[in-house]
Amino acid sequence: MPSLKDVKMKIVGVGKTKQITKAMNMVASAKLRGAQARIERFRPYAAKYRQVLADLTGKVEENAHPLLAEREEKKSCAIVMVTSDRGLCGSFNGNIITRALGLAREKASAGMAVSFACIGRKGRDAARKAGYAMLTSYADRMGSIDFALAGSVAAEVIQGYETLTFDEVWLVHGEFVSMGHQPPRALRLLPLKAPEAGETPQESGEARCEYVYEPREEKLLAELLPRYVRVQIYRGLLDTSASEHAARMAAMDNATRNCNELINSLTLLYNKTRQASITSELIDIVGGAEALNG
Repeated sequence: MPSLKDVKMKIVGVGKTKQITKAMNMVASAKLRGAQARIERFRPYAAKYRQVLADLTGKVEENAHPLLAEREEKKSCAIVMVTSDRGLCGSFNGNIITRALGLAREKASAGMAVSFACIGRKGRDAARKAGYAMLTSYADRMGSIDFALAGSVAAEVIQGYETLTFDEVWLVHGEFVSMGHQPPRALRLLPLKAPEAGETPQESGEARCEYVYEPREEKLLAELLPRYVRVQIYRGLLDTSASEHAARMAAMDNATRNCNELINSLTLLYNKTRQASITSELIDIVGGAEALNG
């Protein structure tokens, strides 16, 4: 049985850990409010942008713009992976990395060369450890994300697609659904993919809109398609940021509860150890008195 001093030191140590986890939970909660407000404001814009652009691309030929060209023989693929820079957020980063590496293995098995553009230290380290080529990486930027960061990444992947360096470009990021659910999401950026089931106005219950474009569709695509890539990457940044804070808040809340349970069990052990020590001393005293009386 451990000594009273050892048990008491463990209780003090767990109490200090509890203070840290509780403080980190409060910081994550404060940051989450701002990040959640940003993604909730931006998400309708990004979704409508994609819907209008999908409608626009449906009215032109595939060769109307280089970013629309679906190549018959695909030899290379670029994956833009967005993770956090720091850990202590449960399995959040691990889920994104698993999804991205699974996509990379799928493309590699199809005979495509895979390279990564990583935003976030965790994703960059995982891609390097897995042995994939690194197109570009941005570390320590998730704390101050802006549209310029999305523009820099978009410019590199767009240039690679236009120069035939890549035949596909994918975006993998965490999607903020709720406080307790932040699943990884994979979206094909280039070439532009037609809306999936449930994303069209008819399937989602919305009234269908007929858009009238001016100037001509081909001229609009030259401006809208590069911006579309920047918009989707920026949405991935905002989604991942909000998801990171929500995941860290949940992880620190669980850690605080575990600290409370551990303190309770150690306190019970401390009381048992102290009682055993008192009982042992009483036995020694009674035994000594009996010896003297004898």
